[in-house]
Amino acid sequence: MSVRLDGDVIWLEGQCRVEDAEPLLAWLQANRNRIVDLTNAEHLHGAVFQILMALKPAIRGEGTNAFLKDWLAPILMATKPPNSGLRGG
Repeated sequence: MSVRLDGDVIWLEGQCRVEDAEPLLAWLQANRNRIVDLTNAEHLHGAVFQILMALKPAIRGEGTNAFLKDWLAPILMATKPPNSGLRGG
């Protein structure tokens, strides 16, 4: 498994697969103040990403993969991706 709990920090590491979604959800539901650390994450399965989007935990780290760093981490941190070229309106 690529998800582990260490105190109040949930570490997502390596390839986070669909089976990581269930413990992630349980740990976040048990304590909404937990921080999710993406520092060593390489990939987030859609189910894992959806849980993070729905429960909006505090996020730290950006992951090791360019897509995760440039697109997913900023979304999870409620910012738009850098140089996206998208305009609101």
